[in-house]
Amino acid sequence: MKLAERLAQALAAGIRHIGQVAISPRAGAKGYELRHIDDEGQPESALQRHEGIAAARSISTWAADGHYRFTKGELSLVRGWRLLLDSPEELRQALDLFYPAAAGLWFAQADGRIEIEHLRAKLNRQTGMYRFARNINDETAQRLVREVCGPGNCCVKKILWQIDADTPLEDSEASRFDGVVGEIARAEAIPLLCREACNHFVAEARKAAKAK
Repeated sequence: MKLAERLAQALAAGIRHIGQVAISPRAGAKGYELRHIDDEGQPESALQRHEGIAAARSISTWAADGHYRFTKGELSLVRGWRLLLDSPEELRQALDLFYPAAAGLWFAQADGRIEIEHLRAKLNRQTGMYRFARNINDETAQRLVREVCGPGNCCVKKILWQIDADTPLEDSEASRFDGVVGEIARAEAIPLLCREACNHFVAEARKAAKAK
């Protein structure tokens, strides 16, 4: 089954949120409407109307304070918009611009086929200037998880990876976070999943290793 079809089924079954995006069927029309989760109760007249997939890219690129959102898992999605989409395929493409591969990873996890890369494997394949990241010790790596990951550091993804296959992450806000933003029903949300350490984490690991 195509991903767009699975998304349509998930929405029909009650899914309404992913990250900071609320999803709802369009009233009186085919398709879907997306909003920032904090704008769900706002009247249509209070929000800037957008149509089509391309608008998702412009909405998701810059934060309200003007900084570039270098990782789409960042808790900084701008408010004040509504995006109208005509089909499940448009919804799939738009969500991939807001949160790349997030829906696909969720379905892969549900199917038991998600591939997780632990931190040591990720760092050991770094080359060039980032090869120094391999030298980070476990204690520093655990500290970086607390300092770089999790909603306290504006990242709203659920971490699936460990230090290595035998070394889990220590308990912290970052390691406990479930990938669902806000006080909403967990059964109505697609969680954002982190299957491997991001490039930002690798860069911080390099800095920490070189500082030793």
